[in-house]
Amino acid sequence: MQPANQTKSNRIYAAMKEVQKTIKQTGSPPVPLHIRNAPTGLMANLGYGRGYKYAHDHEEGFAAQSYLPENLKNRRFYHPTERGYEKTITKRIAYWRRLAQEANSNK
Repeated sequence: MQPANQTKSNRIYAAMKEVQKTIKQTGSPPVPLHIRNAPTGLMANLGYGRGYKYAHDHEEGFAAQSYLPENLKNRRFYHPTERGYEKTITKRIAYWRRLAQEANSNK
């Protein structure tokens, strides 16, 4: 049984369904090169892993970097509610977006 102060949400389920729908529409676009592993010299020469930003090396453990394929770059799938812990998640996501905007404006 869920504690009385906990709210339920189906937003993760809805996000998953939206991801599945998007995959059906767009297929499986290639993984961005900067997040691909480069276990061989050839892969490194092809650009695998180049430009990857390790979040733990950055202030607050956040790196302003996109991990989605180019055609989905600014796509959002998860939309938290303003209830329960999701309200905190909403604030955190907004904070990360501000950090990303600042990082991108300083380029």
